[in-house]
Amino acid sequence: MNNAIARTTALLSTCALLLTGCGGGTTTVTNSPTNTATNTPATTGILSGAIPIGIAVAQTSNVALLGQEQVAGAKLAQKYFNSKGGVNGTPIKLVFQDTSGDEAGAINAFQTLINKDKVIGIVGPTLSQQAFSADPIGERAKVPIIGPSNTAKNIPEIGDYVARVSAPVSVVAPNSVKAALKQNPQLKKVAVFYAQNDAFSKSETEIFQQSVRDQGLELVTVQKFQTSDTDFQSQATNAINLKPDLVIISGLAADGGNLVRQLRELGYKGLIVGGNGLNTSNLLPVCKALCDGVLIAQAYSPEHPGEINAAFRKAYIEEYKKEPPQFSAQAFAAVQVYVEALQSLDKKSKINTLQLPELRTQLNKQILEGSYNTPLGEIGFTPIGEVVQKDFYVAQIKMEKDGSQGKFTFLK
Repeated sequence: MNNAIARTTALLSTCALLLTGCGGGTTTVTNSPTNTATNTPATTGILSGAIPIGIAVAQTSNVALLGQEQVAGAKLAQKYFNSKGGVNGTPIKLVFQDTSGDEAGAINAFQTLINKDKVIGIVGPTLSQQAFSADPIGERAKVPIIGPSNTAKNIPEIGDYVARVSAPVSVVAPNSVKAALKQNPQLKKVAVFYAQNDAFSKSETEIFQQSVRDQGLELVTVQKFQTSDTDFQSQATNAINLKPDLVIISGLAADGGNLVRQLRELGYKGLIVGGNGLNTSNLLPVCKALCDGVLIAQAYSPEHPGEINAAFRKAYIEEYKKEPPQFSAQAFAAVQVYVEALQSLDKKSKINTLQLPELRTQLNKQILEGSYNTPLGEIGFTPIGEVVQKDFYVAQIKMEKDGSQGKFTFLK
């Protein structure tokens, strides 16, 4: 690098130290000259100004009921960590791209964040189904990816640059079945419903069905549906005729909420367990008063002790006038992992001196080596990027009789 470029980089880095606030600063990528022998850039530039982190989640489609909560959590993290000085004085800047609810949307979002926005890493996507299609793009580009809600089997195994802060469904889901048995030890018959067009739901239902067998219960029927479905009368009637004591649903908030509602309207009075896709307060307006009593396993509790969770909970309640949900907490934690890993890396070798490819590579290594005290509790990662987390919960939905309000009540 010549002296002029070095002086420019130093000046921009100094300016970045003066920036504060949620989205302050601009991001500049200084490109090196083209290598004429290969007709490719000799380097892909050095970052200066606010550090760009990509947020690729569903802001539209039926999946937006989950993605909106992730946007909220990520924005709170940006504001919180920038108020604390960002990355050793340099603010972070979240760059949002909408993945919508399908694989194509996730692929486009990842490609834009990597090639146009030149982010140092990505939080996303919302669905495991999308992750199996989009994460390989980040892997090939050697861009770190942290899945905030991808709990299907084999997500971290996609590649060396793929990790997740969302505990695998195999760890979380069985807790809700055990909670149902605790509430009704006389349970015998179980009906299972799942969205066959969603990779996560297909993965989750396998865990649920195995958990049913492990508990010595009888699986009387397995009913399939699509996440786009709104009419479940046929599947619900088929299940109810078999007189189940427990119904387990793996789907998303919109379809899952409608299924809960129609089961109750058709006369089902037993316990209902919802999977992780129903783990959002956005479910409540869908099934309203009929959501009451649904059990959902949790990887987050607003009551978890710790300074960082207290700050996150306070900020969320002030902004949204309700308790923070799991999807928001996981998005916050994913951004936190990037910030703290960048802080540690910057102390080893100044990140504003690293070319972007090298920064991404070193950051990925640092992410996996670190431990983080997040709203989820203390977490870390295995060498392949699987989250290591010890605290899990089960919540039960409690609704007002008129269906106007409801909340997740955590079971002891």
